[in-house]
Amino acid sequence: MIISRTPFRISFVGGGTDLPEFYTRSAGAVVSTTISKYMHIAISEGFEDHMRLSYSRTEIATSIDEVQHPLIREALKLTDLTDDRLHIYSMGDVPAGTGLGSSSTFAVGLLNALNAYKGAYVNARNLAEQACHIEIELLQEPIGKQDQYAAAFGGLRWIRFNADGSVETEPIVCKRETWEALQAHLVPLYLGSSRSARDVLSDQRDRVSDTFPLMCQMRDLVPEFVRVLERGTGLAELGEILHQGWLLKRQLASGISNPEIDEYYERARAAGALGGKILGAGGTGFMLLFCEPHLQTRVREALPELRYFPFDFEREGSRIIFYEP
Repeated sequence: MIISRTPFRISFVGGGTDLPEFYTRSAGAVVSTTISKYMHIAISEGFEDHMRLSYSRTEIATSIDEVQHPLIREALKLTDLTDDRLHIYSMGDVPAGTGLGSSSTFAVGLLNALNAYKGAYVNARNLAEQACHIEIELLQEPIGKQDQYAAAFGGLRWIRFNADGSVETEPIVCKRETWEALQAHLVPLYLGSSRSARDVLSDQRDRVSDTFPLMCQMRDLVPEFVRVLERGTGLAELGEILHQGWLLKRQLASGISNPEIDEYYERARAAGALGGKILGAGGTGFMLLFCEPHLQTRVREALPELRYFPFDFEREGSRIIFYEP
């Protein structure tokens, strides 16, 4: 049996500039971090002459072409695994469609486990590239590249997307006290629903020509965010940067926000939050607020409808946590 563990991610600034419609015109950039919530993928060989695939449903298939889950089907083809008795199980700490990069986290974790099952080691960059190839090129999903690289590499990172399609990723170097203070200023709240990001991202992608100046402003918030972390003082500035990023992002597509989310956000700001955003494509999922620790109880009390969802930062990316050949 093989078990991989792959962290989900949260993105702070620059989201959307990882879409090829943007970075082929001007390099994109994001700041993101992985968190202590995970996708586990377990792979083993069964007894019966068929594959058993368990995720939100269970599939029985006698060949790769019969597999209905598109990511699993294409990952099996890419890794050339034709074992008809393969069993694959996935277990996620958060639901899909909540803005934490679940699809790409699943893809990276699955590829890591499948390669390990074959006895092959694949480094983080190759895992991310394989996941991007499946999701963006083969399945034509209207997504960018940040989630795959975040899940594969892990940690608090500045990720750049170049016009030629190449990706550069490097850890943000800051003091431990700054790293811990950033965590302490975050208030993640669950909005109570999930959705496919496809419609929002498709709309956002189709409007890049019109929203390009806004996206450039969003991208330019990335070095500002990094500078504050590297400096290690005046972290309240990060709240204002997040606020500016949210004001820009909500103009990119109609489904990113709605009156209910806007009301939640304004109530949070009135109670003391300095800034925040909706994670992922928007519209639902998680609201991430930036707030001084001594005001966080007041902010949470101002939003009693929303569930508090604490987490720690995760330094590592996808890894094999159990291997029994």
